Amino acid sequence: MVVLQLPSINGLLFQCPKKSSVTHRIAQKCLCLQTQTLPSKTQRIMESLPVSSEVGGAGGAYSYSALKRLDQVWSKICSAKTVVEVPKEVVSNFPGLLRNSDLADKAVDTFDVLICGGTLGIFIATALCAKGLRVGVVERNVLQGREQEWNISRKELLEFVEIGILAEDEIEQATAMKFNPNRCGFEGKGDIWVEDILNLGVSPVKLIEIVKNRFISLGGVVLEGYSMSSISVYEDAALLQLSEGKILSSRLIIDAMGNFSPVVKQIRSGRKPDGVCLVVGSCARGFKNNSASDVIYSSSSVKKVGASVAQFFWEAFPAGSGPTDRTTYMFTYVDPQPQSPKLEELLEEYWKLMPEYQGVSLDELEIQRVLYGIFPTYCDSPLPAAFNRVLQVFGDASGIQSPVSFGGFGSLTRHLKRLSTGIYEAIDGDFLDSHNLSLLNPYMPNLSSSWLFQRAMSAKEPSNVSPDFINELLYANFRSMQKLGDPVLRPFLQDVVQFGPLTKTLGLVMLNKPQIIPSIFKQVGIPVLLDWSGHFFMLGYYTLLSTFADPVVRPLLSQLPPEMKYGWKRRLEAWKYGAGLDYKL
Repeated sequence: MVVLQLPSINGLLFQCPKKSSVTHRIAQKCLCLQTQTLPSKTQRIMESLPVSSEVGGAGGAYSYSALKRLDQVWSKICSAKTVVEVPKEVVSNFPGLLRNSDLADKAVDTFDVLICGGTLGIFIATALCAKGLRVGVVERNVLQGREQEWNISRKELLEFVEIGILAEDEIEQATAMKFNPNRCGFEGKGDIWVEDILNLGVSPVKLIEIVKNRFISLGGVVLEGYSMSSISVYEDAALLQLSEGKILSSRLIIDAMGNFSPVVKQIRSGRKPDGVCLVVGSCARGFKNNSASDVIYSSSSVKKVGASVAQFFWEAFPAGSGPTDRTTYMFTYVDPQPQSPKLEELLEEYWKLMPEYQGVSLDELEIQRVLYGIFPTYCDSPLPAAFNRVLQVFGDASGIQSPVSFGGFGSLTRHLKRLSTGIYEAIDGDFLDSHNLSLLNPYMPNLSSSWLFQRAMSAKEPSNVSPDFINELLYANFRSMQKLGDPVLRPFLQDVVQFGPLTKTLGLVMLNKPQIIPSIFKQVGIPVLLDWSGHFFMLGYYTLLSTFADPVVRPLLSQLPPEMKYGWKRRLEAWKYGAGLDYKL
């Protein structure tokens, strides 16, 4: 048998004709063509790029093989009905005291706090170390930041200065790029321009190096190249068993390992996420017009992607690696289903759409790196503590970030002072049971009410609204917020939802564009609207409590017993942060 190996054309299998110019004996045999699948544009681009060592945290991997691995994880999530997989039990409770157990002498070191996951964990670790606690950070890779910059506002970075883990000149050292103005664009509708919103490109490499050095200088311990195997919780301490064989003892263990943390999987019983933000993008060189940024840019209509549909949103920022370097993200919100688009499918769309969006030719660009990630979100967030002496903090692990954002760095800057103070007081008072630890991750109606926006921005198939509905709705909302001024627009652009601004915006949209209301009901559904109404009511209630009850209660705290005082301080914080009143212009 003769096998001719030729590339397939449009995925079709071609057979040789029965007559040919080869010898009659060969022609009488069955001739088969074995097709070869051409590599995708994504594969060709990614395999042509040098890949540096992967680091921890979202966006820390750039290789094509890592993309395929993540797509396999995503496919598993999409194909699950309710449970992605039965999680391994990594946290176990044991009666009695650790000092009376057989494992007491096997711990090679003892800490007040152990933090698993260093990319964001190093920030809370440094804040706690500065308060005099003995803190260790366990990181499975080398503890260093990714090459791709984090975009944030200077106002948010100054939270680190207020807490005392950074000096102002160190912020300048870590800032790779500054840019203004910043656009909120809606294809075919119009643009809204703002200043100083996500207008800094911060180098995670430099920032984490600075904070890591500060942590070590304060006496902190970094364990690089180690990963968590199991946690054993006793009445007086918790034991952290590392995969490499070491055993460490700590009064509190903090999980900062993200959404795919084995501890989070156990607490959520492997449950399928309620929604997912899919992100792809690139950092490329060759952009001549590179002074402004896009905070958000909405495509005009829903687009077909594989067997599904998606509404695409864009972000674009100048990069600090060169004057013509620019980072571009394309993202979409999906309800994970078997037909949901894969990351590689989105990247194939990205290579087609990005040049038109940015006004360049792909041939003119030099791709520096390809970016991708999946960000699962759950309705029942933030995630309360499920065990004594174990706590989830920050963004992806705890769920304290907005369901319409991707990445936990912004929520870290917002909540670091609150969490570091609360954790220190919990350790100081030995309030380390699951109830008291859950007070650090309370219900926050402003986060829960954001679910309506996530649902409204998710494309559906079949859909009973027009393909341009999402773009039209966003433009109507942003135009209303612009008319209402900075006190309404700026908090929303930084993922802070407040009762007064939200009420004004919704009222103005209904007055100016009442015909859009029936489509909102069709897009999100009555059950989601009813659920949102409850969170909207609680948002107003928390605003009332923080504004009027807090000034009455706070002076009385000093008279309360220690544990009651701790609990009431956490409630006051929940009212303030849950109403978005921690945000100041």
